[in-house]
Amino acid sequence: MVQTSIDAGYQRRYNWDRAKVKAMEEQLAELAAKITELEAKAGVTGTMFAETYYYLTIPLMVLIHAGFLAYEMGASRQKNVLASGVKNILAFAFMVPTFYFFGWWVYWGFPTGFTFSPGPYEISGAGYANAIALPWVEYMGPNIADQASGVFWGAFTLFAATTASIMSGAVIERIQVAGFVILAVVLGSFAWVVAAAWGWHADGWLVTKFGVHDFGAAGLVHAVAGFFALGILINLGPRIGKFNADGSANHLGAHNLPFTLVGLMLIIVGFWGFLMACVIIPGEAWSWYSDKPTTIYGTPMTLGALAFNILMGFAGGIIGAWAVTRDPFWMMSGALAGIIGCASGLDVYWPPLAFIMGAASGALLKPCAKWLERRGIDDAVGAVTVHGTIGLFGLIMFGVWATGLPALQGEGVATVTIYGQVIGAIVFFLLGFVPGYVVSWILKQFGLLRVGEAAEISGLDTAKVPVSAYPEGINMSSSPTV
Repeated sequence: MVQTSIDAGYQRRYNWDRAKVKAMEEQLAELAAKITELEAKAGVTGTMFAETYYYLTIPLMVLIHAGFLAYEMGASRQKNVLASGVKNILAFAFMVPTFYFFGWWVYWGFPTGFTFSPGPYEISGAGYANAIALPWVEYMGPNIADQASGVFWGAFTLFAATTASIMSGAVIERIQVAGFVILAVVLGSFAWVVAAAWGWHADGWLVTKFGVHDFGAAGLVHAVAGFFALGILINLGPRIGKFNADGSANHLGAHNLPFTLVGLMLIIVGFWGFLMACVIIPGEAWSWYSDKPTTIYGTPMTLGALAFNILMGFAGGIIGAWAVTRDPFWMMSGALAGIIGCASGLDVYWPPLAFIMGAASGALLKPCAKWLERRGIDDAVGAVTVHGTIGLFGLIMFGVWATGLPALQGEGVATVTIYGQVIGAIVFFLLGFVPGYVVSWILKQFGLLRVGEAAEISGLDTAKVPVSAYPEGINMSSSPTV
């Protein structure tokens, strides 16, 4: 009897324990399901954040082109205002389809050079580019399974359009529209893209072999575009009336300097979007890390670094230019140059160094522009100096300040050196100057580079544009009284 009671007790206890275990198993299964659901929701949220982040850089970068539009129209003389605007608008428009059809392929196909072979990270070469960047593949259109390709392509397309707009200002008031469009496409959808593939890609040979580091594209965007413009200017020649018989230069002033200054400020606003798009967001399949943002090279950084250094470079550039010139045009150009001068190291510079680099860049502007002018080069807005000279200055100086810094994420990678940055500077100069000179020379032989003398003298608006910028006229500013 006693034994039977004990056995019954054990049985009840056993049944109770089994029920408890089963209930716990069900609770754990339910908890695991909830965790899986939360992880899935978090993944979707993270992916949507990444897609939105890059998506928002695109309209911000459109402000760069609103700025260039105002900048160039203001810098033109009254008789050429709309012609300068038409040219700038067309540069943007032609860049979108050409970058879609072949520019994006160049970025992924060229990193290891003209061998088109895969690089160390196997995210480059002809095969890889064919798989992800040809116009007819699934990644080059709406794809519910791919929330990265469209926004990355959009951001890079705006980078490309920026290079064309940089060149555009230097050649205003005398270039033919057809020739300009051809040059813009060569620069924006090929020349600078090769520079980006070589020096702004984890598989780029300038990065893997020489440790080139150019976070904010001082060399591979600004210098390439600036020296492409220089190659054109040599063949294009100066505006009529710019130089006297003795070689001295005349000042062909902007018809609306306030419009130009506002345009420059808009360019700077847009460059916040440009530099945001240089950051790789964490936590995605294509990210370098799960927990921290990086440069395009995979080296860790923060948006805080950009906040510190963009503002310090911006302020330094204005102060440096003001100290040398007291001229508001050069002060606002100095603001842009200040950011470009420290762009290569915006991810790592200590803010006082960014300020020093910005101030030096601003101070260098006008003396360098005058040096170029004394050699018979008519750069209407100083683009060669602001973007070309200062771009290479910033790129090379980064090698002075950051020698020994790992150029890539990983073990045993190349490090930053002065030698490597100089090699990068030479390559970027050649990728800009050589195609700019050669293509413009060919266009000149076919009569497609420069407008006729009569059209230039009367004004391109009258000769080429069917509407008037100021149908009711415009009052001239009076000279200041002493």
